[in-house]
Amino acid sequence: MKVIVQIPCFNEEHTLPMTIRDIPRTMEGVDSVEILIVDDGSTDKTVEVAKKLGVNHIVRNVCNKGLAYTYVTALDACLRLGADIIVNTDGDNQYKGEDIPKLIEPILKGEAELVVGDRQTDSIEHFSRSKKGLQRIGSSVVRFLSGTDIQDAVSGFRAISRKAAMRMNIVTGYSYTVESIIQAGKKGLAVTSVPIGTNGKTRESRLVKSIPKFISMQINTMVRMYTMYQPLRVFFLIGMLFILAGMIPSIRFVYFYISGNGDGHIQSLILAAILFIVGFQILVLGLIGDVISFNRRLIEETLLRVRKIEFDYLGAKKTQ
Repeated sequence: MKVIVQIPCFNEEHTLPMTIRDIPRTMEGVDSVEILIVDDGSTDKTVEVAKKLGVNHIVRNVCNKGLAYTYVTALDACLRLGADIIVNTDGDNQYKGEDIPKLIEPILKGEAELVVGDRQTDSIEHFSRSKKGLQRIGSSVVRFLSGTDIQDAVSGFRAISRKAAMRMNIVTGYSYTVESIIQAGKKGLAVTSVPIGTNGKTRESRLVKSIPKFISMQINTMVRMYTMYQPLRVFFLIGMLFILAGMIPSIRFVYFYISGNGDGHIQSLILAAILFIVGFQILVLGLIGDVISFNRRLIEETLLRVRKIEFDYLGAKKTQ
């Protein structure tokens, strides 16, 4: 059983030593623990520091490509290296490395395939009241959309099994946290969370530079992911809203028509017709989206099989 701890890094030369120092190198039920750094185009000495600290693997992006891209790069590298469990943590030492054994325990026991660390944000002192409130609301929405029971949806401290990692296809460019949970829920993966501790604040968040932008980007991700996996339901609800809206002017016209005053209310009939046509078109889009969704599932299944063949080949080549 091999565990690889992946750390996406961007200019983390000062905090990386603390992060790596806290990662336990021996864990019960684990044969080996390795550390992988993905340098996302750092302009400081992050890579040099990582080498001095004896990091097992270093992957470098030519330029800064963002957290989501770096996370996917790290997952792919860990799979190629034969990881059975992949742990993701941040390079700013936000999360306590000593909690990694607790994080991977549900996977080792076969109870989960994705485990998300619950920071219990209500107890974090440097989180403002508004940030705690937004976190609660956002996590509630993610729980509803994904059908999972995750308390801290944007936590980056998580563990994922090899099988589940192969099935992840992150498509958004902003953050992977919310998308991966919705994907896992819709793909029927076993998802759970465990309470974890956090360290003191070492720097300002680079992801949350603006609260309004962060909220809009997360909402965008939620809507896109849910629509990707439930297009018929989304378009059906929108289409029915237009059709129901069209019922109001149509009933109004019928009322005046029966009363003998229909000639002066033809605009109600026109508005109703427009709303009915738009609603019907949206329903058709939902049917088309549902067909596309089935094709996407077939493509993902093909990609999963290709990945298995590729990684099995790499594993066999290493043992030769």
